[in-house]
Amino acid sequence: MKKRLTTEAMELIAERFRLLAEPMRLRILHALRDGELTVTDITRELEIGQPNASKHLRILLDAGLLRRDQRGNSVFYSIADESIFELCEVVCDSLGERFQKQAEIFAIA
Repeated sequence: MKKRLTTEAMELIAERFRLLAEPMRLRILHALRDGELTVTDITRELEIGQPNASKHLRILLDAGLLRRDQRGNSVFYSIADESIFELCEVVCDSLGERFQKQAEIFAIA
């Protein structure tokens, strides 16, 4: 039996998708997939400025997707909600299937 979602639930789901609609946030999440990083590590790896990284990290932190751990002068970020990667894999698999079917249409026999 399918769940019927309330309007409030749909708003929360839409907010999660809006959060993930920003490519830089997806890049940050992907960078953190293998373990915690500092802001400096993230800016270096993604070749972005510190203010831009900090803005996106704050949004992801406020959404509960990241955790922040301060040790001395360094702040480390890590993934707080691993389920985000399941969602990304579902989307990637769906896109892969779609593009495979399109490629087959244009394949020369």
